[in-house]
Amino acid sequence: MMSNAAAARTSTPARRTTTSPAPATGPASPASPDPRRWLILSVVALAQLMVVLDATIVNIALPSAQHALGFSNIERQWVVTAYALAFGSLLLLGGRLTDLIGRKATFIVGLVGFAGASAVGGAAGSFGMLVAARACQGAFGALLAPAALSLLTVTFAGTKDRGKAFGVFGAIAGAGGAVGLLLGGLLTQYLDWRWCLYVNLVFAGIACGGAAVLLRGQSAGPRPRLDLPGLIAEVAGMFSIVYGFSNAASDGWHSPATWGFLLAGVVLLATFVVIENKARQPLLPLRVLTDRNRAGAYLSILITGAGMFGIFLFLTYYLQETLGYSPVTTGVAFLPMVGAVTICANVANIVLLPRIGPRFVVASGMLAAAVGLAWLTRIGVHSSYATDVLPPLLLASAGLGFVMSPSMNTGTAGVAPSDAGVASAVVNTGQQVGGSIGTSLLNTMAATAAASYLTSHLSPALVVDGRPSPVLVQLAQVHSYTVAFWWAAGLFALGAVLATVLFRPAR
Repeated sequence: MMSNAAAARTSTPARRTTTSPAPATGPASPASPDPRRWLILSVVALAQLMVVLDATIVNIALPSAQHALGFSNIERQWVVTAYALAFGSLLLLGGRLTDLIGRKATFIVGLVGFAGASAVGGAAGSFGMLVAARACQGAFGALLAPAALSLLTVTFAGTKDRGKAFGVFGAIAGAGGAVGLLLGGLLTQYLDWRWCLYVNLVFAGIACGGAAVLLRGQSAGPRPRLDLPGLIAEVAGMFSIVYGFSNAASDGWHSPATWGFLLAGVVLLATFVVIENKARQPLLPLRVLTDRNRAGAYLSILITGAGMFGIFLFLTYYLQETLGYSPVTTGVAFLPMVGAVTICANVANIVLLPRIGPRFVVASGMLAAAVGLAWLTRIGVHSSYATDVLPPLLLASAGLGFVMSPSMNTGTAGVAPSDAGVASAVVNTGQQVGGSIGTSLLNTMAATAAASYLTSHLSPALVVDGRPSPVLVQLAQVHSYTVAFWWAAGLFALGAVLATVLFRPAR
């Protein structure tokens, strides 16, 4: 199925596998499957869970951290943005280092560094120290995430268990944020906000011990030089894109700090493509991107990363600020999402993907997520969780399960072993950049909708002490959430169209 010329040049001993993620039913690899592959999966999955839940667990702890360290509402965004900037801009470097110095070494260095940065952040006595620790977390996460997915790719290459493995991994990627909300609520409410960072030492310690025992080091081979011009252009370009979108959430789209950085990011990434096309040893071999199925997978992950933000952030605010749920109760309310994503991710990868290919699976998942988010727009001030929140949440979660794990599987299928790390980095980059886009786009739309609602509904009867009444403010907030859900539904609908166009029909 690898029809284009660029993909045809990636001739390796694994050439018998096609770009379709479906494994062959018989022996697909000359080497027998690693008997420890399921233990390796548990180690890799634990590391991935740590990275994914760290994006949401700190959100729950932010109000307590802000009170303890005394930073302002304007400053608090940098606790999240510092992580995203370092993580998003360094992912391709992390993926290439995985291929150059070895998956095991990169994985363990990422774990140790992530744990160390978490310990510093948990012990932070000032706002600057906390932000610096979060940036270091992002940098080591950029090493850890592509190494984890690359290990999964090569461990299950050519085995009939590849679908099961990616089902588990994709479920963690889709539902890990919900687990972070629950864990963050428990730790913040019953221990201290600092434990939302300290808990990473437990995860990293277990995963590091397992990695040291289970993983084999790569055999020494040629070590090509790092593509420094490409690296500089890519890091600067990704930094500008992520910073520009993050800045839009606070300063708006008309700010020079928003559109200026976005424009610079586009120019730098275009320069990066030119450099990679001419480089003898590119940071990102363009053959990884030129396959239609992989391109469709990367774009699907980016769109899903943007759309998921609408589920996590605005539904969290709605449950806490409108329905009055505590942080722990809010986390429990997201537990059905974890179950739905896990079940659907495994059904999609094990049952459907080998039989019908990624086009229908991913497109139908996008549509389910779009319908679920459109359904969530019916919420009101006095809605019930059981009737108005849970059903659409389950439908949207099922859609995420059908999108995330098949896209991750397809995005890493058919690549040469020497490109496994960088292909994994592209998958993680799509999710991270998508989250940044979702943060800025949906936050801006929600804030604009709330302001417009207050302006159009304000009357003397709804003013208390010169301010809009609490009832009107609450109505405006709910309206802003529904607007954000509509925009997120539109993103998933667009994703369904693009998945149908880009993915090749199954044979």
